[in-house]
Amino acid sequence: MLDDLYHFLDPTAFWLGSFPVRWYGLGYFFGLAIGAIVILRTAKRWNLKFTLDSLLVIILAATLGIIIGGRVGFILFYGNGYYFAHPLEILAINNGGMSFHGGVIGMAVAVPIAARLTKIAFLTIADLVVIAAPIGIFLVRCANFINGELWGAVTDLPWGVVFDDSGGGTLPRHPTQLYEACLEGIVMFVVLQVLSRRKSATSARGFHVGIFLCLYAIFRISIEFVRQPDVQLGYLFGDWFTMGMLLSLPLLAGGIALVVYSQIAKKPQRGEPIVQMLADSNDTLEGEE
Repeated sequence: MLDDLYHFLDPTAFWLGSFPVRWYGLGYFFGLAIGAIVILRTAKRWNLKFTLDSLLVIILAATLGIIIGGRVGFILFYGNGYYFAHPLEILAINNGGMSFHGGVIGMAVAVPIAARLTKIAFLTIADLVVIAAPIGIFLVRCANFINGELWGAVTDLPWGVVFDDSGGGTLPRHPTQLYEACLEGIVMFVVLQVLSRRKSATSARGFHVGIFLCLYAIFRISIEFVRQPDVQLGYLFGDWFTMGMLLSLPLLAGGIALVVYSQIAKKPQRGEPIVQMLADSNDTLEGEE
């Protein structure tokens, strides 16, 4: 069934004149748009002072952090020197080439800038962002499946997919894009939503970031065992260790450290308005710290 679905779907969702609109780009767009709604609702539930101006700053910072960080990360981690020999290709994002781990690094740079501009605590913004992030991960991984990229190893399981038109050969392979969509998208979203609704969610700044990093690292490392390594890199340190595993280990260590820190420090979530809040403003979420 999955094989039929893959061969039925077109990577181009629709055309605007002569311009193709691809599912991959739509995944990023709707991930950010729906994520913004989740951030606003979570901030309201946590009783944080929050304005739409603050939200726009955060979403803009997240967009730049994800795109620039993801692209630079791919070039450094997976490019294997190609982009240094072909520098003009660095800007050819339409040809693919984004790294989740690079996006994390980009966000680590962008979020402090957003915190400075909005006067909202750095880890509070980070907690809000990661609670919404699995939505975008889910949509982009589904787009990876439609594009026929990042497929897994050969399998005889009944849900194997033949990625013959994208270099996967004629044998069925693990649809690892959908494995990641389920684990890194659906499961992580549900877990973080449940945790964000606990009473302690507003008194453990950084906890949700830590859980997000831990879960992503565990899920990514697990899936890498059945995911085909990038052809330009192959396996590292033997015949099973991959770049995805290597890059996920620091995320796991950092996630554990943040969970421990949040439980020891027990700092409350803190939000401040970017502009003076007015009682009759229609675009402001009000609350007490």
